[in-house]
Amino acid sequence: MDQQNRRPFPFAAISGQDDMKLALLLNVINPAIGGVLIRGEKGTAKSTAVRGLVELLEETNAVADCRYHCNFDEPEFYCPECKTRLEGQETLSPVQRKKRVVELPVSATNDRVVGTLDIERALKEGVKVFEPGILAEANNNLLYIDEVNLLEDHVVDVLLDSAAMGVNTVEREGVSYSHPARFILIGTMNPEEGDLRPQLLDRFGLVVQVRGEAERSLRKEIIKRRLAYEQDAYALAVAFAQEEDTLRKSIARARELLPSIEVPEEIYDIAVDIGIAFEVDGHRADITLIKTASTISALEAGTSVNREHVLRAATLALPHRMRKHPFEDTTLDVQRIRELVFNE
Repeated sequence: MDQQNRRPFPFAAISGQDDMKLALLLNVINPAIGGVLIRGEKGTAKSTAVRGLVELLEETNAVADCRYHCNFDEPEFYCPECKTRLEGQETLSPVQRKKRVVELPVSATNDRVVGTLDIERALKEGVKVFEPGILAEANNNLLYIDEVNLLEDHVVDVLLDSAAMGVNTVEREGVSYSHPARFILIGTMNPEEGDLRPQLLDRFGLVVQVRGEAERSLRKEIIKRRLAYEQDAYALAVAFAQEEDTLRKSIARARELLPSIEVPEEIYDIAVDIGIAFEVDGHRADITLIKTASTISALEAGTSVNREHVLRAATLALPHRMRKHPFEDTTLDVQRIRELVFNE
């Protein structure tokens, strides 16, 4: 089978890397977490996991012929073109569309990312002619950036702003144009090739560190499954079809449960204590911690957040937000978190 047309490696077939898989699942259940940055050496299934993840997502009702892939069932987030069509009494039609991974190349220019405005026509004719960029393609999809640390800082700033606001705004010569840019942001990087500035790191909801598995039997299983995939990708997909279906149903159920998950008062107190103890800057860490813990509860079909959920959430939401002091070990002290969470 041609490599380009081969089906993705099943997400459920990925051995190990539990934190990475959990962080990805939590973000597709609750995009408000703010995306995930996966840091680690090459060959640790980072891109494999992202491409397999999208296969677990349900198709959405998209507006037919929309350049921005607007969700038909969410008119409050329609692009300017869809809103104009509605105001003109045009009937919009839904079409089933599969979510996809939109990849942003490291060489992408700012215009390629945000899109371009035809300033000459805007000034002369008063007509806003906009050529969509990658952020338009990413709307209601997954935006995947490999080697995000090699992007220009101003491009990363634009991406993170759009991810946080759900809107992309382009301004040129006093003319502006905005369109929805609601996507799940997933970045990967190899720290050996340079890191992101702390201000940019903090904007990612979760950060996961991955490395090659050291456990002997698990490492052997990784080899076997990869070779099985290369020999017959369809057969491997069939072998893990039931597990994939279970994951798919878990994601859908968690999305339904999430709005009703209760957060007891003591959980807020614990989140605050953790933030103070680890001297995190601002309040983004505390808020992300609660969002993540709530989503873990929903994934486990719970009704409220408990202390174990907080512990697991902290290991994903905190490491990149700790204040770094010279000559100090910046590794997250999980035992210290456990003491705070369980009053040990």
